[in-house]
Amino acid sequence: MHFLKFLASIFQYICIMRTKDTTAKKKDAVNEVSTQDQIYIKGARVHNLKNVNVSIPREKLVVVTGVSGSGKSSLTMDTLYAEGQRRYAESLSAYARQFLMRMNKPDVDYIKGICPAIAIEQKVITRTPRSTVGSMTEIYDYLRLLFARAGRTYSPVSGKEVKKDEVADVVDYIQKMPHGSKVQIIVPFRQHAKRDAKEELNILLQKGFSRLFAKDDEGVGKMLRIEDLVEEKKPKLPKATFVLVDRIVTKDFEEDDIHRIADSIQTAFYESEGECILEIDSKEEKRFSNKFELDGMLFEEPVPNLFSFNNPFGACPTCEGFGQVLGIDEDLVIPDKRLSLFENAIAPWRGEKMSEWKEAFIRAAKKFNFPIHKPVGDLTDEQYSILWKGNEYAEGLNDFFKMVEQNLYKVHYRVMLSRYRGRTTCPTCHGGRLRPEALYVKVGGKNIAELVDMPIEKLKVWFDGMELNEYQQQVAKRILIEVNHRIKTLLDVGLGYLTLNRVANTLSGGESQRIQLTRTLGSNLTNSLYILDEPSIGLHARDTHRLIGVLKELRNLGNTVVVVEHDELMMEEADYIIDMGPLASHLGGEVIFEGTYPEILKDPKSLTGNYLNGTMRIDPPKVTRKWKKSIKVEGARQHNLKNIDVEFPLGIFTVVSGVSGSGKTTLVKQILYPALMKIKGEFTERVGRHKAITGNIDDITQVEMVDQNPIGKSSRSNPVTYIKAYDEIRDLFSKQPLSKMRGFQPKHFSFNVEGGRCDSCKGEGEVIVEMQFLADVHLTCETCGGKRFKEEVLEVTYKGKNIYDILELGVDEALEFFKDEKDVCNKIRPLSDVGLGYVKLGQSSDTLSGGEAQRVKLASFLGKGKAQGHILFIFDEPTTGLHFHDIKKLLASFNALIEQGHTILVIEHNMDVIKSADWLIDLGPEGGEGGGNLLYEGIPSGLSKVKESYTGQFLK
Repeated sequence: MHFLKFLASIFQYICIMRTKDTTAKKKDAVNEVSTQDQIYIKGARVHNLKNVNVSIPREKLVVVTGVSGSGKSSLTMDTLYAEGQRRYAESLSAYARQFLMRMNKPDVDYIKGICPAIAIEQKVITRTPRSTVGSMTEIYDYLRLLFARAGRTYSPVSGKEVKKDEVADVVDYIQKMPHGSKVQIIVPFRQHAKRDAKEELNILLQKGFSRLFAKDDEGVGKMLRIEDLVEEKKPKLPKATFVLVDRIVTKDFEEDDIHRIADSIQTAFYESEGECILEIDSKEEKRFSNKFELDGMLFEEPVPNLFSFNNPFGACPTCEGFGQVLGIDEDLVIPDKRLSLFENAIAPWRGEKMSEWKEAFIRAAKKFNFPIHKPVGDLTDEQYSILWKGNEYAEGLNDFFKMVEQNLYKVHYRVMLSRYRGRTTCPTCHGGRLRPEALYVKVGGKNIAELVDMPIEKLKVWFDGMELNEYQQQVAKRILIEVNHRIKTLLDVGLGYLTLNRVANTLSGGESQRIQLTRTLGSNLTNSLYILDEPSIGLHARDTHRLIGVLKELRNLGNTVVVVEHDELMMEEADYIIDMGPLASHLGGEVIFEGTYPEILKDPKSLTGNYLNGTMRIDPPKVTRKWKKSIKVEGARQHNLKNIDVEFPLGIFTVVSGVSGSGKTTLVKQILYPALMKIKGEFTERVGRHKAITGNIDDITQVEMVDQNPIGKSSRSNPVTYIKAYDEIRDLFSKQPLSKMRGFQPKHFSFNVEGGRCDSCKGEGEVIVEMQFLADVHLTCETCGGKRFKEEVLEVTYKGKNIYDILELGVDEALEFFKDEKDVCNKIRPLSDVGLGYVKLGQSSDTLSGGEAQRVKLASFLGKGKAQGHILFIFDEPTTGLHFHDIKKLLASFNALIEQGHTILVIEHNMDVIKSADWLIDLGPEGGEGGGNLLYEGIPSGLSKVKESYTGQFLK
């Protein structure tokens, strides 16, 4: 009985456990379903994130927004992407992992539902001059394949196509001949230098040949038996002697006959080293060659490496594939193209002795009607060419420099030559980078150099209208699908004005990011996580909707697309929005809102929502500032600028707007800025083509280009040292009682000089281990634990914090901490004023984004006060990475500089900044060749009346 009760209790226990197990499995199944359609982040604490929990829906377009420093990048890049990368590295074998830098787990409890992660950041990813838009997007690789497989080679002498005859071509020719034709397959008889005729004939007998075919002077042919000739002591052969390979009478050939003919033709090609002759009915002669030659030239057969400027086989031998060489720089020889030849435009012809060359040219000029009083910049291409190359009447600049090179044993000639040398276009490939043989190959009538020099929008039109024969269509079918897909994406992301030959290191961060996006789309990956950092940077509002279309295409392939973005249109089109905040640095790091666009408009807690629904806004100034003085650029015609005259007012806030590629950067950064620097006697880059710069130039004491380049080349450079606030902090620490006891001076609190810094890492906080063939590994310094200073220096504190703790403070935290120290606060406050309150005082400069670096530079000028004269500040898209709230702060900083008596000139697409300007210059209407026109200059409100202006349409 007891035993039965015992069995019953065991059975009951098993049933209960099974029920529990089933319930647990059901719960797990529910959890599994919930993580299948979303990525769940729990307890993220990276940087300023405050134990954040957030769900990101999968296979959706998700926008993460919020003020600068609120934790957007910490959540997306430093948590989500870092964990995706770490898991990928962990999946590799132990052998592969030893070659990778150890990836630390981000400070997060767990992340569920994550998929392989790809980050596309707004950085110029390459500095090498060998990398181009074509190679970055992989379009150039497909073009190389297209030209190698479908290209036709044309002789530069006659323009005829170079063909190589195959055995099949000769067989087809014989089969198409009338029946009954008598055909002899012959090859020229060749006597080697070290053999006599008899020895050569013996060798032919050994090879199995029995007859020669000889022609007399009248062209009549006869057969000669080799055996008979060998018996003669010194056989005499006519000049036109051929070896008979085979004789055929044409008919409906059977398969065995065709095999025999093909073998004979193959033998003929082999014996003659590439030549086969058909003697037809003793009347006609048809020659075939399997050599790739024509017009006495031997051509290279097209292979992909022939079209690669990164391969020694295809690269131009003169410039080695760079497209530029060190030669005579035209801009140094003729520095001011507004002058005429008579007015001493040519710098090396100005001296007492060298002016003889100028006078000789002037005396001869009347013989060929050369305009000696016309400005050099206005000469026709033909006249300019004569000035350099000369003609039968006069010697030009090239002859002059040849003379200089012949006299280089004299010191003053060596000095003269060095004065006019610079980087110039390669004279061999004319910037095409390839060897001449590669340019003989054409597809659709164009060589590869002509295609890469076309703007992408024109290249699309050319590919659409390209005509190929049936064979070429079959070969190129797959290649053209890939090329057209990538070209379409480049157009969709607003880069139609670029050429494939554009060097990658001349691209802006936004352009570079959108090119990476093009390459990513070309790979057609699915079920991946794409994280993009502000892809709309540098993009006009007109093109943003096309970019959104590209991102949606990426999403529709089955990918999760997470975009860190402030653009209103992007948020409107997103499937899901995550708003970080409420403010920056220690006041941020929380998820303020998760949901859709209509929902964020109704959320009163969201700062972003308040700007989107109009509760908060950036109001344009009620009255625009008036101006009296200005600088005028006349006849600007660099790149796509159409000989325009533009006036830049002084003492006010001016914006230059227009679609991407309309000529804004060319006008401001390649003409105005270098021309003013040159006038001020500063070293500068080459000045773009223009007629003159006039106006109140003397009113400006200096010109400052506040660009997005890093604030310092050293990894020790940081915001607090750049704005000169660290000097005050070091002085403060040196005055503490413990410092006085130990004899510490301000230098002991510097990580740039020996004394107080850690001797092991030299104040870097980390040690770099060189890995020879792999990327260097950065390890935290074991001596100081990454704190950069010696232990005795770290023992000195101010209000409980040592010097390392101070460097770890955010700008806004530091302002609160140093509220009793006015000198320190006054130095640091400008960083907060420009929207950088979240940046750490000691944050390494190479971790700052381009927009952040630009605003640090702005803060350094704001902190200097008024005693600087009149500075012209030039900014290139300063709103990069800024939320609406931060743009408001930035505009206040601009106004502060103008109040100090300076001038602000900004290249910008942001409509809030454009509305806030005192004066607006709009270029366009399109990008590339369709741009370069001055559409409008005046107060911003007047632009909406200009119908051709896209900026005007959006301003409405």
